[in-house]
Amino acid sequence: MEYVISNSRLKVAISSKGAELQSIMDQEGNEYLWQGSRSSWEDKAPNIFPYIGRLTEETYTINGKPYHMGIHGFAMHKEFLAKQKTDESAALYVEDDEETRKQYPFPFRFYVEYALSGSRIEITYRVLNQGNETMYFGVGGHPGFNVPFEAGCRFEDYTIEFEEHAEPVRIGMSEKCFVQGPDRNLPLREGRYLDLQHGLFDEDAILLKNMGKRVVLKRRNGKNAIAVSFPDMSYLGIWHWPKASVDYVCIEPWSSLPSRQDVVEDITKQDNLISLEPGKSYENKWEIELICDYKGHSPE
Repeated sequence: MEYVISNSRLKVAISSKGAELQSIMDQEGNEYLWQGSRSSWEDKAPNIFPYIGRLTEETYTINGKPYHMGIHGFAMHKEFLAKQKTDESAALYVEDDEETRKQYPFPFRFYVEYALSGSRIEITYRVLNQGNETMYFGVGGHPGFNVPFEAGCRFEDYTIEFEEHAEPVRIGMSEKCFVQGPDRNLPLREGRYLDLQHGLFDEDAILLKNMGKRVVLKRRNGKNAIAVSFPDMSYLGIWHWPKASVDYVCIEPWSSLPSRQDVVEDITKQDNLISLEPGKSYENKWEIELICDYKGHSPE
């Protein structure tokens, strides 16, 4: 099922499968969200829960007992139920069931909530521990944005602008996309700008820490922009399909990291995961904003 929310600035479509965004359009009908392609990446904006990235051997343990789960967990594949729907907001949720408990033994309810405010999409992740034991998880977004999103432009005309105080560090990853040091500073033009080139992603995702709380995707000297803000996320992924020339880039706010190379993680001891006590709830808010007249520092 698809839900549509809108206001005077935006029209946004959301699928009940994975509570995934399907479209972000301005009122002129311009589409900003990647629409998927069988030749590269078929998704559009998955919501990631309860584990971000890959697990070594698709396996983790809890107190010595092994469990098996694929990349980015299972929430993106589940059918969500609607909790609330208005003209400008939608709240969807999924709960544990027999299938999820084979992969992840904790009773939970995971909410994904969308609310429009002017030209912003406010996204809230809410996790409720419905069991009797502390649960461990990661949560994050994976939206892909059309690049270019202006007529007559190329992918290489665009840049990602970091906040002035940010000092992004690229987390060391193995060839198989597991955490493996060393970490290193991310080279930025003028200390703030990551100019897009397809070759940036030949080694898969750029995974960052110390990246600030907001980035802006825009054409150099352009006025239209997409800002992604993530005040409570610890990591940021930037990605498109490796070794390909595709017309999108993903900006991915994450709470935690993938498994370490060749380590089957005991998730009760993985220090970047969230731990949530019985009966407690966790909340993390981030947002996507379309900006028609961006007045940030010019990259040229």
